[in-house]
Amino acid sequence: MSKQEVILCEELENSLTLAIDKCPHDKLFILTDEHTHRLCLPQLDGIPALREAEEIIIGAEDVHKNLETLASVWQALSERGATRHSLLINLGGGMVTDLGGFAASTFKRGITYINIPTTLLAMVDASVGGKTGINFNGLKNEIGVFSPAACVLLETEFLRSLDAHNFFSGYAEMLKHGLISTPKHLAELLAFDTEKINYALLKSMVGRSVQVKEKIVEEDPLEHGIRKALNLGHTVGHAFESLALAESRPVLHGYAVAWGIVCELYLSYIKTGFPKEKMRQTVQFIKENYGGFSFNCKQYDRLYELMKHDKKNTAGTINFTLLKEVGDICLNQTADKEMIFEMFDFYRECMGV
Repeated sequence: MSKQEVILCEELENSLTLAIDKCPHDKLFILTDEHTHRLCLPQLDGIPALREAEEIIIGAEDVHKNLETLASVWQALSERGATRHSLLINLGGGMVTDLGGFAASTFKRGITYINIPTTLLAMVDASVGGKTGINFNGLKNEIGVFSPAACVLLETEFLRSLDAHNFFSGYAEMLKHGLISTPKHLAELLAFDTEKINYALLKSMVGRSVQVKEKIVEEDPLEHGIRKALNLGHTVGHAFESLALAESRPVLHGYAVAWGIVCELYLSYIKTGFPKEKMRQTVQFIKENYGGFSFNCKQYDRLYELMKHDKKNTAGTINFTLLKEVGDICLNQTADKEMIFEMFDFYRECMGV
């Protein structure tokens, strides 16, 4: 898998113009959703390199990350004369970069694409690392391919228009990066003032977070080994997300991951000896900033079944990424049904749901 270039922009117009110049193309397309069409595309007005670009607009939010929307993007590319030599720019959050990346990677067996993530979640997670895909059959990211963007441009000025919920959704992935890297990195994240955001400091923190992910992805692009470290919080988190979607009460991905981290830090404490005090500090931060996901003991079996569909599993055994210590990662950890139900009990008790 080719390595993608990730650029922390000082000036978006220059960075984007250079990125487009490096991708020879016959036609240029920009994919947005209804939100980024209104809030973000105007910030690209007047850039000469985009003068000939044609826009494709899709519905916003995760409910549109499906086969129908994917087909509509293929249809638009086809009808507007895209060829194997065309270029697609994905301007949006994780849903746009995931679906747009998959559309580009499969249209005419693959056209080049550039990601310009506009949410914190997309900047530190979805747009970096080459994973693309859509939700299918009620399951998160069930269909997709590894196919990196030619370039990912991180322009943190877009974050000034981000609401608190979407800020925290992205921040959960940054917390995960802190937990799998160093105590200093985690301490900085837990101490950051999320009410009065220092955007200059946030920019440098985004850069550090992306470096954690890039280093791991470079070492293991197709997730055979250490890349599974990035799944901390996701085995349970994706089950929460799928249950919420099935019950028509969708939650943001990062919130589900944060709640998944609470569960998986408890498993880490029980199974691999993760320090209780560090678990308590992180759980407290999540409780204060993310609230809780409510479910009852009658739903444990449903959540368990959803976890059995996780892509990281082998032969029906649920696999977790756990920690012995901050940065000390234990891959391919398992837990039986009784321990998983005990984990749900802990979650509901400590989160007050």
